[in-house]
Amino acid sequence: MAADGRPYEPPMLTRVLSNATMGGVGFLCRSFLYGLNSMEVHGLDTFLDLLKEREDPRRRERGLITVSNHVSVLDDPGLWGVLPYRLHFNANNHRWSLGSHDICFKNGKSLISGFFSLGNTLPIHRIAHSSHGGLFQPTMTQVIRLLSDPHGQPSRSITGEVSSSHPSFPQDDPFTSSQLTYSTTGTDSFPAPSAYPSNRHAWIHIFPEGRIHQHPQKTIRYFKWGVARLILESEPCPDVVPMWIDGFQDVMDGRRGWPKPIPRPGKQIGVWFGERVDHEAVFGGFRKRWRLLVERTARQKTADENHEGTSTSSELGVINNDELRYSKEAEQLRIEVTAAVRNEVLKIRRRTGLPDEDPKSSLAATWREEGNNLEGEKQDGSLVQDQ
Repeated sequence: MAADGRPYEPPMLTRVLSNATMGGVGFLCRSFLYGLNSMEVHGLDTFLDLLKEREDPRRRERGLITVSNHVSVLDDPGLWGVLPYRLHFNANNHRWSLGSHDICFKNGKSLISGFFSLGNTLPIHRIAHSSHGGLFQPTMTQVIRLLSDPHGQPSRSITGEVSSSHPSFPQDDPFTSSQLTYSTTGTDSFPAPSAYPSNRHAWIHIFPEGRIHQHPQKTIRYFKWGVARLILESEPCPDVVPMWIDGFQDVMDGRRGWPKPIPRPGKQIGVWFGERVDHEAVFGGFRKRWRLLVERTARQKTADENHEGTSTSSELGVINNDELRYSKEAEQLRIEVTAAVRNEVLKIRRRTGLPDEDPKSSLAATWREEGNNLEGEKQDGSLVQDQ
């Protein structure tokens, strides 16, 4: 039990089922990858050292984001299968990920939805499929809080004063409030993993492209802005580890015929783990600009702050203020942070021996002009798929 009376971790049955789900999927994926394919993994020892530092949740100092390209539906469970067996059943090093609500959770409280929930998958709405999608949906709040310590003390502003923008998580009685669950639509209900102190400073894996992209030259699409919110708003700045994966596009080629659900064995698969990014050198300036923007917006509050769109939220991971959501300054900041993250992934791509991409590949406008925002096979031989 946490000091404020809330449960420190999820119920034992939930933890047992989650460990079994994560362990079972990891075991099957690792058996397939190493038993039926040729695996090449780089930088794993350094990454395992980082995970070892994080084994005790009480001693974690910051969250962890791993970010990679996205080439098949097997990417997420496949990456779990790359890790050693001993980590498959270690709840303290379980990874959280995002899954499309319309695919993984469309049937409500079905066995499939329960499977993904127990597998530490959070439902994300995609704008193309749901009016509940977007950068500020409730699941983004959960991810920011998982990367932070919402049960700790308020963060401090750049002047050293306690900041009203990121205070501690609301201290209501968790058994008489909705803190142990949250809703993505206003009518559904999902477990709120950030409600438990044991999940503080968690590990999140994301695919910022937002879609599967199989390209003959192994280029990557532009990154979406969600990753920028995680880096700018989580407290403190998370560790970021870029990755590169190759070969899963052959195991689960989007053009494969019957039996389509079955992964194809006998492929050459490569996974590259990068080093931990120097968060202060790469992201420190961006976070300072964000704090300045938040503090300036807070000072500009007027007596009319209850008017819709003008109030400044004081909850970690929640932005209700239009200036912080849609101003040119806020959007430009997210563009720059996203570009910086994408550049870290490109550094790992370069290590594999691939030539540098055309710089235009990082721009959303490039993909819109070429029609690559649409799902399907393109004239350049690439394939874009929803997750």
